[in-house]
Amino acid sequence: MKRLLTLAALAVGGALLAKQLKKNGGKAESSSVNESVTVDVPVRTAYDQWTQFEEFPKFMDSVHEIKQLDNKRLHWKADVMGKPIEWDAEIVKQIPDKRIAWRSTTGTPNSGVVTFESLGANQTRITLEMTYTPEGPVEAVGDALGAVRIEARGNLKRFKEMIEARGHETGAWRGTIAGQGSPVTTH
Repeated sequence: MKRLLTLAALAVGGALLAKQLKKNGGKAESSSVNESVTVDVPVRTAYDQWTQFEEFPKFMDSVHEIKQLDNKRLHWKADVMGKPIEWDAEIVKQIPDKRIAWRSTTGTPNSGVVTFESLGANQTRITLEMTYTPEGPVEAVGDALGAVRIEARGNLKRFKEMIEARGHETGAWRGTIAGQGSPVTTH
């Protein structure tokens, strides 16, 4: 039964992919994800923990390693649909307790922003908005089946569980990155 469901899912994904490629002249188009979670910690705690990029593998299932190269650049190692991939990303805007925006500089094109909204003394809404372009048929089928959206939702849920269980951040970076080509300031 499980195999039958897998085959059915692949068939549906293949049909959706074929339709998408036909519509776009054979090129995969960008997709987007917009997911939110409310965490029961102050905005500063949620934001400060999110700045600990090297700890993302603790709550992001497909991410194996992140190396922070400097205040603006990160190197990622992950699996996408069982395929190991690596890419570099650059933080293009960072405002403490408000937002972190990024864009990839190598690998699968992706960009996005994570925003933090205080909902009171001990509650924060975290919203992830991301745009990406699937590379190759496996990623395109996964995208057509909503794999990235499901993964993002699960990652936010696991972040919520982790930070609420801990109750405090493991570190913080309170610097500001004002935009492309702008200096980094620390507080």
